[in-house]
Amino acid sequence: MHINFTPWMILWAALALAVLVVAGYRKIVSVREDERLHLVYPSESACQLAISHNLDGIDKWGKLLTVAAAIYGLLLAIAYTYQTWVQATYREL
Repeated sequence: MHINFTPWMILWAALALAVLVVAGYRKIVSVREDERLHLVYPSESACQLAISHNLDGIDKWGKLLTVAAAIYGLLLAIAYTYQTWVQATYREL
């Protein structure tokens, strides 16, 4: 049995690209983040809260996509290794 891994690799590459896009977007959003706590000016405090909320959502999706890409890549590598091993075994017979 021979499986063509090209479509599966393209899907994995798209998933990895999505991880990179989310990381880049997080970098762009975090540029506006201010590490200091502003208690005197409520408008700056509200802005900090909004950016923090956005970063929390981006981080959630970033972690989810990273784990999905890692697991998918690992399963793909295992399937490819198994297929290669089975083909090598049949050639010896």
